[in-house]
Amino acid sequence: MVKLSFADILAPITPEQFFAEYYDKKPLHVPGVRAKFVEVMNWRSMNDLLNMTHIWSPHSLKLVLDGTVLPAEQYMASATNRDGQSSMQPVTAKVHELIRRGASVVLNDIDSLTPGLRALSDALEGAGLGRSQANLYCSWRDHKAFPAHFDTHDVWAIHVEGEKTWNIWEGRADWPVMHAFFRNMGQAYHDRTRGALKEQIVLKPGDLLYLPRGWYHDALCESDACIHIAFGVHAPLGLDVMSILSDRAVHDVLFRQPLPRADGIQGKFALHERLRELGRRLRDMLHEPKVVEVVEKFAANYRFHRGGYDVPFVRTGIRPPEDDMPGAPAMSGSTSAAASASVAAGGDGAAGPARYRVAVAGARAVRRGQDWALRAGAAMIPLAGAEADAAQWVLARSDFAAADLGAAFPGLDRAGFLGKLAEAGVLVAAD
Repeated sequence: MVKLSFADILAPITPEQFFAEYYDKKPLHVPGVRAKFVEVMNWRSMNDLLNMTHIWSPHSLKLVLDGTVLPAEQYMASATNRDGQSSMQPVTAKVHELIRRGASVVLNDIDSLTPGLRALSDALEGAGLGRSQANLYCSWRDHKAFPAHFDTHDVWAIHVEGEKTWNIWEGRADWPVMHAFFRNMGQAYHDRTRGALKEQIVLKPGDLLYLPRGWYHDALCESDACIHIAFGVHAPLGLDVMSILSDRAVHDVLFRQPLPRADGIQGKFALHERLRELGRRLRDMLHEPKVVEVVEKFAANYRFHRGGYDVPFVRTGIRPPEDDMPGAPAMSGSTSAAASASVAAGGDGAAGPARYRVAVAGARAVRRGQDWALRAGAAMIPLAGAEADAAQWVLARSDFAAADLGAAFPGLDRAGFLGKLAEAGVLVAAD
């Protein structure tokens, strides 16, 4: 189970400082460490999502090439879904070909698909910010998916792979909403109103960027590949109060009566009088205890309700230990001493394979007070210094090369680190 609090997401900024200085006021960049959000998303978990072929549709999976959203027909084909109905589903070969050409991958509405995504969404909603919905953006060097634009919700960008430069412009739209008035503004309008460049921020793995609703921005991947998750948080609005009042007005006979016909001076006068009377009624309704109570409950519960299942506990009242949960495999003991030795060499001038893989499914880095450890089955392997970030990097990949590990962590004792994991049976030589 992944656990995240609002304070964890913002650290070292405190929630009190955030609400006093930044919320709905100005952007905030919080640098982090590589391991901070690795349980929320990484290359392995993104590929796992893409492999859930049946859940994707032309709305939820989009490919964008240099600012153009590609037609679904270019990367999807008609297939039969689990309900026996025809639907458009992605074709791996076509998706790969467009990725090779530089198309960005956009996965929409993924906030409930993994424990990490659910945990972060729940933390944002638990802070009373509104409803959180997450989209993943996977992009490539020198290919920009979208030009300068604003969003109709607050943006919490969680960066998990690669490096991406964000342009933050001075312009801000006045609290836009999901309405045709804001959706139909052309790019020429955005280019005029975005203003001068305010700052450029390079996001690295573990970094957070908060953008208030309406703030102009765009981004470009600076490394070979990048992933970030944009959590769009929709706060309750004054427009929602209008909907509540509409339901209340149904019970007031004045609102159910036809408006006076506005013909001639007398008709226009009668219409104006009716409008004034309706306005007074609305004002009075806003002060009714029941209406106030409904608005308070609406704002307090303005969030999505995800998951919450604990099936064994419902039946027995006993929760199994985490390591005994289904799908948590035991520690692999099949690694030979020779294989361990070759992995430990890590390509540092010794004989051995160039690539390695994780042999224990479900292994993960966990915090133990101020320290980190690698949990692999029943084993807890202490991690020191840069080893925590290196472990997160390794576990995020189906396989990896020792040379790539060394390039990512130049100060790491690579042979010692790989040897430690090999001796514990976590790593084996890749075929």
